[in-house]
Order: sequence, then C-alpha cells, then structure tokens
Amino acid sequence: MKSIQLPKKFISKYPHKFCKGKDKFLRGQRILPKPITGKESLCDLIDRTFLAYNAARLQEGCKLFAEKMLANDGVTVGMSLAGALTPAGLGSSAVVPLIQAGFVDWIVSTGANLYHDMHHAMNLPLYKGSAFVRDPELRKAGVVRIYDIYLEYNDVLMRTDDILRKVLLQPEFQKEMGTTELHYLLGKYCAEFEKQTGLKDASILAAAYRAGVPCFCPSPGDSTIGMNIAGIELRGSKLRVNPSIDVNESTAIVLDAKLRKKKTGVVLVGGGSPKNFTLQTEPQIQEVLRIKEEGHDYFLQFTDARPDTGGLSGATPSEAVSWGKVDPTQLPDAVVCYLDSTVALPMLTHYALAKKPKRKLKRLIDKRPALIEKLTKEYFKHNPDATPLD
Repeated sequence: MKSIQLPKKFISKYPHKFCKGKDKFLRGQRILPKPITGKESLCDLIDRTFLAYNAARLQEGCKLFAEKMLANDGVTVGMSLAGALTPAGLGSSAVVPLIQAGFVDWIVSTGANLYHDMHHAMNLPLYKGSAFVRDPELRKAGVVRIYDIYLEYNDVLMRTDDILRKVLLQPEFQKEMGTTELHYLLGKYCAEFEKQTGLKDASILAAAYRAGVPCFCPSPGDSTIGMNIAGIELRGSKLRVNPSIDVNESTAIVLDAKLRKKKTGVVLVGGGSPKNFTLQTEPQIQEVLRIKEEGHDYFLQFTDARPDTGGLSGATPSEAVSWGKVDPTQLPDAVVCYLDSTVALPMLTHYALAKKPKRKLKRLIDKRPALIEKLTKEYFKHNPDATPLD
C-alpha cells in the first residue's frame, strides 16, 4: 500500500466567503474522548465522555449546579420535586444528602412525594417489582403498584394513614398554617420515627426539619396528606392549610436574596405544579408586588416533556423569560436536560458532592417571620395606593 502523508496544515483550494468568523464557533471541547477503561470515577466519566446530545446537557447541568449555583453560600437554591421520586428511593439516596450538604435551601414538592417519604421514616418497606403484572391480581393480594414499585395496602398505606392522623390531631396542628409549617411539624415527628426505628437519613421531611429547609406543597389537597387533613376536618379538626401563606413565604425567600444583591437558582426535577410554583416567585414580585426584578439567575431542569405540546412541564427557559421567571441576560446559565429524573438526579448529586464542599445551612425556616415582614414592607413601599384592610 502506498503511503500518503497528511499535510501539516490543510489549506483549501476553494476558499469560501462564508468561512470568516468560524473560530468563534469551533472553540468548544474537542470530541475525541479516550477509551473508557472501567476505572474512571463518575465525575471523570461525565466530564470526559458526556459530550453531545442529552449527555452534554447533563454535563452542562452538573457544571452549572456545582460551579455556579454552589460557588459560594450567597446563591439561594430552590429545588422542585415532581413525579413519584420518594417511592423510587430518590429521597434518601439523593435529596437527603443534598439537604445535609447545604446544597438545597428550599423545596417545592408534590404532596405524594412527601406522603410516601413518611413510609421510609416509619420503616415501612417498599419493594422493587415488575410493571408487567396483572393489576387485578395485585389488588386481590392487597398490593399497590407505582409502576414497578410494590407496597402493601394494609401494612404500609393504611398504617401510615393511621399514624398520620394521630399526628395531625396533635394540639400544635390545630390552627391555620402554610405547608412549610405543616411539613416542618411533620418532619419533627419523622425525625423521631427515624430514631425509634433505628434508621438514619431515610426521610426528606426529617432531614429538612433538622436542616431548617422549608418544604412547600403547591397542591396540598392533591395527596394522601391532604386527604387525611380533609378527613379529620369532618371530626372537628381546626387544622386549615392556607395556600396564600405559601405564596408569600416562597416569594419572600427570593425577594430577600435579590434585595441583598444575591443570586437565586432553581433545580427543577420534573415539571408540573412544583415547577410552576418555584418559578412563579419572580412574577409575584414583578406583577403583584410591583417591584422591578429580572428573574432567576440559574435554571436547571430534568424533564421528559416536550415543549411543543404547550404544557408547563416542557416549557423552556427562554419561554419563561417572557413571564419574567428567568433573567434574559442569564440564559447561557439555563440548561434543560431531556432525561429521566431517576437517572439524572443521582448523577447530579454525586457530581456535586464530589466537586464541592458543604455549604453553611441557611435555615430559612427560622427566618420566615423576618422574611414576611420585609416582604410586607416592600409591598407597601411599591404600592402606595394600597392600604391595610381591617
């Protein structure tokens, strides 16, 4: 075979007028990773081989979270949780470590996630199963299915409900409150349940209680916690959940950061109502409080929802700009990774814990009265025509 020598520098014989300016595009990481050996750490694998498509988006998301959101204690990070994550073990494996490390300052979750979280605190088991079964047979056997997760109806669901009702009937619950106070009080009991069962770091509610991380639920009636609250109301319980408290408290968290010239970031695990509630803090500041603001500084979402169907779960950060939810000047720091959250969240957690030291806990739950006072003051400052109602 005749040897052909490669030129040291290739110069085209046919230069094209559109070749000018190409250097600003051809400046990213070169795609020529070394062969995988099996000895790499997960961080090395992500950094060296996740170079295109949604693997690249995951790499970008991990770096955005670790290098910018967690760059210092100044960034206030909110996390939304949608989908059945706690039954799948993502609470204890990923969310709890993030809380303990100070990487998540406030949480917005579906009620279902927080309800199923209580099973773990009570040491009531869930099992890996199969999605390819006959559900009438499961019903007859007293087994409930969450896709490929199995749990007992009587010994898990009904027992959790029995204990939950006893907790909700305690004197400290007999008043009006927001979901942050509700979940803080539930978290105190979950922390005690962990002690009784000998489990450690099993529950998001328990970890959030210990770390002072507020847990919001935008649809408190849409879960078994809400169902049981409604049930004991028929018995005369005075517990009332006021969603307006949640709107004001979540907005106060973001407004406080912005007034202190600090940045805010959001990690959206899935979409749905938790995503919207997390992001609507900025429109609340701008539309209702009439305070000039630009939007959240950092945006990271894991989702399998498409944007073209018009649903909120698939709405892009650029669309969020039009609502004032995301600062338009910060769009380079907005990443959407179209990947199953159960795959992405453990990898993000590992990457962050491996790359960054723990942050000082903000304990926002303890600052609620001061934050609401500041929010109220700013409201009347920017709305001079508003007068307190009797």
